[in-house]
Amino acid sequence: MTSQRLFAGVLLGLALFAAAAAHAQRSYPQRPIRLVVPFAPGGGTDISGRTIAAKLSGRLNQHVIVDNRPGAGGNIGIELVAKAVPDGYTLLIVSSGYGANPSLYKLSYDPVTGFEPITQISQQPFLVVTNSTVPFRSAKEMIAYAKTNPGKLNYSSAGIGGSQHLAVELFKARAGVDLVHVPYRGGASNLADLVSNQVQLDFGTIISTLPLARSGQLRALAVTTSVRSPAVPDVPTLAESGVPGYSVSGWNAILAPAGTPREVVEVLNREIVALLQLPDVKERYATDGSMVVAGTPQQLAQHIRQEVAKWAKLIKERNIRLESSAR
Repeated sequence: MTSQRLFAGVLLGLALFAAAAAHAQRSYPQRPIRLVVPFAPGGGTDISGRTIAAKLSGRLNQHVIVDNRPGAGGNIGIELVAKAVPDGYTLLIVSSGYGANPSLYKLSYDPVTGFEPITQISQQPFLVVTNSTVPFRSAKEMIAYAKTNPGKLNYSSAGIGGSQHLAVELFKARAGVDLVHVPYRGGASNLADLVSNQVQLDFGTIISTLPLARSGQLRALAVTTSVRSPAVPDVPTLAESGVPGYSVSGWNAILAPAGTPREVVEVLNREIVALLQLPDVKERYATDGSMVVAGTPQQLAQHIRQEVAKWAKLIKERNIRLESSAR
């Protein structure tokens, strides 16, 4: 009799758990959701966040409000979400710099365990460009030139420790070349200097560099992803150009505070993955040279672990610090 009562109690507990899970999925969300963008309005991450917020609002029948909290390489906004109540009503969109932050800053959060991954959103290659006056016309020729002329090529970036800077440092390490870093404060003035040959190389975003390449002011040499970009299918990858295994991409992803209920994570993952398949959303990302990457929370967690490890190794090996000045 005792065993029968125990068995019945177990069944009752499972039934209550299932009912609670179903209720959570039906009842969430019951009020507006805040999506924190840890960067200023107008940038790529902000635009991506606003795209997601607009579509998610309609799917959940609740407002998803974008809240820009820029500063400290994104860490002000990230830390804000890390400390938020884990109830699914405060979310975070991060960019590829998230993986490098623990090796560059003293953080109050753990990028791996401090959040519940929801889904990756997109990835986009950097486009390796140079001005039209340099004596090489391909990435292979650029590598050969750099090896025979160490320290004679300058490359620009939008700032020390940023994704572009780290992408070039990884390229230097893998290709065995010596390039001189010229950091800028932001990503606009460096392109003007690139066109005028004040600097010779840049690993830039497709949306900012491709128009200059198509007009003939810059020359596209390669993309940084492991496969060619649909935006520039005739441009080879760096891996094809003599740097086997090289792969770097910019990316965005959605996170929630650690401890957010599994049922809420499942709702958010399901709805965001679904909206990312909409033709107008895919087209919106394609205009920036991005590709939609919708997956499971587990896949995003693995991606973050790999990014943190990759950049920690490079930053230590190259002794990258944030103290240096920028133009």
